[in-house]
Amino acid sequence: MELLQNIEQWAWIAWLVLMLVFLVIEMLTLDLTFLMLAIGGLAGLGSDLLGAPLWLQVIVAAAVAAVLLLALRPPLLRRLHRGSDTSPSNVEALLGLDGRVLATVSGVGGQVKLSNGDIWTARTESAEEIEPGSPVRVSRIDGATAFVRPRPPEVTE
Repeated sequence: MELLQNIEQWAWIAWLVLMLVFLVIEMLTLDLTFLMLAIGGLAGLGSDLLGAPLWLQVIVAAAVAAVLLLALRPPLLRRLHRGSDTSPSNVEALLGLDGRVLATVSGVGGQVKLSNGDIWTARTESAEEIEPGSPVRVSRIDGATAFVRPRPPEVTE
């Protein structure tokens, strides 16, 4: 019985330590999960300071953490990831890019200047040849070679 009284007497220290551990883990993960658990620990500390028994402190902490995890965390994550850049980069950014033939492109080799200003070694997927000045579109990249196909004529209305 005396052990339970000692635990209840010093529970506020346990809540502080638990909150500190959750905040450190949150700083390492940046997922907002442990932040919500730390706030639940703060609610448990508050109920301890108001004189609630230990079992009620645990229930209050768990309930607050659960509500925050289910209600507050998803919109916060959406807001955090709202401005993330979803545009393609590297090779993915070159696929579908238009360009002009600089040196005759065939199944063996050639050279194109892409619309982003890069000059690439190019080949065609088939045996056809594309003459200099012709518009092309990148279909795939293999190493340092752009595979191109003739660009279809633009439809104007």
